[in-house]
Amino acid sequence: MPKIYIIDVTNRDGVQTSRLGLAKLQKTLINLYLNDMGIFQSEMGFPVTRHEINYLKGNLSLAERGVLSSIRLSGWIRAISSDVKETFKNIKIKHLNLSISTSKQMILGKFEGGKSEKDILRLMKNAVGLAKEKGAESIGVNAEDASRTELSYLIEFASLAKENGAIRIRYCDTLGYESPFSIYERIYKLAKEVRIPIELHCHNDLGMAVACTLAGAKGALDAGFDAYINTTINGMGERTGNADLVSVILAIQESSGISGKYKLDEKIDLRKAWKLAHYASYAFGVPIPINQVGVGANAFAHESGIHVDGALKDRRNYELYDFEDLGRGEPEIIETGRMITLGEYSGIKGLRNIYGKLEIEFKDEKEARKILELARYANVHTQKPLTEDELKFIAQYPEEARQIMTVTP
Repeated sequence: MPKIYIIDVTNRDGVQTSRLGLAKLQKTLINLYLNDMGIFQSEMGFPVTRHEINYLKGNLSLAERGVLSSIRLSGWIRAISSDVKETFKNIKIKHLNLSISTSKQMILGKFEGGKSEKDILRLMKNAVGLAKEKGAESIGVNAEDASRTELSYLIEFASLAKENGAIRIRYCDTLGYESPFSIYERIYKLAKEVRIPIELHCHNDLGMAVACTLAGAKGALDAGFDAYINTTINGMGERTGNADLVSVILAIQESSGISGKYKLDEKIDLRKAWKLAHYASYAFGVPIPINQVGVGANAFAHESGIHVDGALKDRRNYELYDFEDLGRGEPEIIETGRMITLGEYSGIKGLRNIYGKLEIEFKDEKEARKILELARYANVHTQKPLTEDELKFIAQYPEEARQIMTVTP
């Protein structure tokens, strides 16, 4: 039976959100949280972007050490041979997605007459072949603006990608142009004709990213092939964002016509959702909307008389799923007295006080001062007070932390 897998692209598409971004330490924490949640793959960044290289190497090192134990770490590059060469010059990476525009609008509008549809096919074919030759174990090929690409050309493009080593095709609804009805038909025909798993990448320009994602996944599954769904945490991403991770998972698990009929990757643990969503909110500096699906403050709040009466009698009267399933319900302690915080100018006594509360001890003064220096740099790096999990990461994996935070212009 075909299955649904999640490929989260927060660390690639989410960080492209205009006027926002994440520090490399924050991107690393997101990979750790996604790993704990059982997400299949994280598209962690850009292997040809120089300021990403140490971060990518540090995370690949964490994977080799078994810290990122189950999640796949992948990179995004353009489907051109020069990007493939640069990638394997910079890092040793097993999983890649290669992207190129396929619609007439973008071929004409972006390349301004400098490329034809045949040129696009040739560039993609050469890039996929070279990535395979360089040792990539899994290659996904992205059809940018697939939703505005003629289906016959998309089938030709996908067939050629498969022939040259691609294991799936990313169908990019780059402008959020699709409706759930149109994307189902197109994905079903594409998967059936090419006989390849389909990856769904939907934007939210018309407010239908989650709906189109599910409809597209259904098309691939009904055609007999696995569906790989791209998500971002809290729906972050270009313009109006991407399909929200928690919303997508809940929709698969709970919605009529999907729940119980299609199989979601069994490793996913939705109880990690609350912590992940709130960390991403803090790191991006974007509050979670009060009515956000699953993790918003009002997702399980009731006030009107009829609703309160019904919810108190039986939660299923007005709650489709349980708040405990999202990791909610535990009390949160907020310090209101004296606070010792750790920043870029902190000293050794402050460090020992804070790490003591985290029950982390240092073997000697030298180790403590090493962690102090890293914590100072981390504060400069993130420009925010460090979270408990960030502090723990620095103490547990100091060499990777140092590498991840090192950026050389």
